[in-house]
Amino acid sequence: MDDYQVDLDSFRGPLDLLLYLVKHNEVDICDIPIARVLEQFQAYLDIMTVLDVERVGDFIVMAGTLMEIKSKMVLPRSVEEAAEEADDPRLELVRQLIEYKKFKDAANLLEVQAERQSLRLARQAVEAPSALDPSRQPLRQVELWDLVSAFGRLMRETLALQPQQIVVDHTPVHIYMEQIVQRLESEGPLPFRALFIPPHTRSRLVGLFLAMLELTRACRVQAEQAEPFAEILLSLLRPSAPSAAAESPAG
Repeated sequence: MDDYQVDLDSFRGPLDLLLYLVKHNEVDICDIPIARVLEQFQAYLDIMTVLDVERVGDFIVMAGTLMEIKSKMVLPRSVEEAAEEADDPRLELVRQLIEYKKFKDAANLLEVQAERQSLRLARQAVEAPSALDPSRQPLRQVELWDLVSAFGRLMRETLALQPQQIVVDHTPVHIYMEQIVQRLESEGPLPFRALFIPPHTRSRLVGLFLAMLELTRACRVQAEQAEPFAEILLSLLRPSAPSAAAESPAG
């Protein structure tokens, strides 16, 4: 699987996954249910191991930290030990998460402001999808971890129906990227699952998924859904038209 690797910059690291799980479970960041979050974190770790993510060791270290915290919270302690260790074993992790969330929120705010600034010189406002089609539900942008979770479910369901045989697929990721773009151009928006057409071999599924991640990272494809856990819809992003100000000569 050496041909199928994706930089951890795309995954943003274990703290980003933990923050996503806290939000996903709708729990207080200062009162994290470690046992539940650890189980879900390990499920994501299994998926990323299949993807052969570079430096996946960072996530393994975090899984070990969660296991250590869980053991400290579960194991019985004497009265003396409890008095000596009055601090919640989750405190350091919570501190890191809160700090990370501050930086992420600030980065998101800067990104939104930059996007608004780029639209100030647009030739005309882009009509909202709901205005174009009143029957269409408003869609929300899908987070990276939503895509990883959806891919994990697809892998489990698809490979469970396949004969256990090793099939090596040497197709470069950029070929899969071209195939995805061609399908979206000819067929229009597609459900996430529709992207993964037979043959359903492990290497082919991984190749298609990494190609889709690269396209979303390059802002060539967007992933949206009507609500959490709903079907993920993939569509092609068209390059924005140059502004009138950009086209006219200065002076």
